[in-house]
Amino acid sequence: MRTRPHRYGKVTTGLALASLAVFGAAAHAQDSSDKKSQSRALDNISLWVGGYYTNNDTTIGAKTGFLNTTGDVNLEDDLDFKKHKTVPRARLDFLIGEHQGFTFDYYQVDRSHSKSLSEQINFLGQPIAADAYVKGNLKFTFGSAAYKWWFGTGDDVFGLGIGAAYYKVRYGINGTITAMGQTETDGASGSTNAWAPNLQIGWRHAFNDQWRMYFNASGVKKNGGTLNGHIWDAALGVEWFPWQNVGFGAEYAYTKIRLHQDKRNYDLDLDMKLNGPAAYVRFRF
Repeated sequence: MRTRPHRYGKVTTGLALASLAVFGAAAHAQDSSDKKSQSRALDNISLWVGGYYTNNDTTIGAKTGFLNTTGDVNLEDDLDFKKHKTVPRARLDFLIGEHQGFTFDYYQVDRSHSKSLSEQINFLGQPIAADAYVKGNLKFTFGSAAYKWWFGTGDDVFGLGIGAAYYKVRYGINGTITAMGQTETDGASGSTNAWAPNLQIGWRHAFNDQWRMYFNASGVKKNGGTLNGHIWDAALGVEWFPWQNVGFGAEYAYTKIRLHQDKRNYDLDLDMKLNGPAAYVRFRF
């Protein structure tokens, strides 16, 4: 009778250890299964930090009496803005589970330039000396957040994302002209922002653990409101990870921005195209 509790204790301890062993094996098997079911083209946390070397074509239109008859000014052709500029850009992706997660994107285009002119104009058949000074500035900020679903478990996965985008435009075109002793100044400036729905698609392919290829595309379209229009963005790139968690990315991107703002005294139009290579430092975990 005295030995029964001792024997029962041994049996209970043995059953508990066996249960723990079975549970541990099952957990390990489940973890291994999860790792196998998640594509190596995806990371639990993925960060891009770098720059977008853009070729710019930007037109700002506003109702003014000074700039020209239509009010359209091309920053590169009319004001000698540089056609190439490095635009900082950052992205962040992280998974929730194996096939769903969030993705964030941010970039900002900040440009400013002035131009002085000293030209001769004809007035009623008479040559008149005229001096002009024109200054333009443009700051466009874009950020987006989307919930994304990834389909596929092999080396190729396809993604679909739905979210929202925030964009802000700060602009100014101002000029002064002096002729026949008279000086006239005119221009348009302001700042406005808006939210709009954002749709994203993506593709990822893993050649191996070090080399990957990807395609991203997103679209924003807003009808009505104080700042309406559309923004399209697409990029095709490759990634190389010489180390487990740190690597490099290179892509070619194209961005098209066309926005219109309604005002009581004038309407502002922004038509901007950006295209060129981008380079990133890549972190994955």
